[in-house]
Amino acid sequence: MKKTSAIAALLLLAACSDADDARKTLWQQGYTNVEITGWRMLGCAESDTFNTGFKAKTVAGAEVTGSVCKGWFKGSTVRTD
Repeated sequence: MKKTSAIAALLLLAACSDADDARKTLWQQGYTNVEITGWRMLGCAESDTFNTGFKAKTVAGAEVTGSVCKGWFKGSTVRTD
């Protein structure tokens, strides 16, 4: 039973990312070579519904990692590590 609950929790958390919106947001901010890494545990605030991890290059060419955070009634926010 515990194993089933753990698998269900992981599947639910994996569904809480939005790769398409994250790519669009990062592109609009000027990031290139975007690689979506999936849901990140501590990437966003509790009030954010979607939390999508990424690796990308900034406008200046520096490689960064971070999260694109998004809630139901607000826009997306890029947070870098």
